[in-house]
Amino acid sequence: MILSEVGHPKCSLDDPTPALLDPDPATWMMFQDMRSYLPEDILRKVDRAAMGISLETRTPFLDPGVLKASMQVPTAMKIRNGQGKWILRQMLYRYIPRELIERPKAGFAIPIDEWLRRPLRPWAEDLLSENALGRAGLIKPAPVQGAWQEHCSRRRDWTYQLWVILMLQAWKENLNG
Repeated sequence: MILSEVGHPKCSLDDPTPALLDPDPATWMMFQDMRSYLPEDILRKVDRAAMGISLETRTPFLDPGVLKASMQVPTAMKIRNGQGKWILRQMLYRYIPRELIERPKAGFAIPIDEWLRRPLRPWAEDLLSENALGRAGLIKPAPVQGAWQEHCSRRRDWTYQLWVILMLQAWKENLNG
């Protein structure tokens, strides 16, 4: 295929240009992530969160010089034995204890479980009451109230299930005025 025959893709993920540059599937996926996932998801979220509190953020691995250098690194040095960022890890091991590097990813989770037990508890109890659930007529009150009691007493964490019900209830209440 010749570049002049490529035409205009419908979206960046349809663009065959990356396949023309390197036949390696891992490199192609990294390139696609850089073109779509980073700017359309990760960087957008970081930017919004940071600007919301007037915080300036940096993305040092996206510096043009660092990016250019990383594109020269063979895939075998980026991914080895199924582990990504291999060459970066090797450099970090020289300066940083391994246990700080080899750990699961951890995002910045919102402590909804604690909010439901403390500051949001009156709001949640109102929406999860037998009367409110009965008015909505969408969910059987007994199992929800059982889960709520287990959550509040810390016997079991029902955060995600309760949050979905709370959002549904709040929406329904808002519709009814």
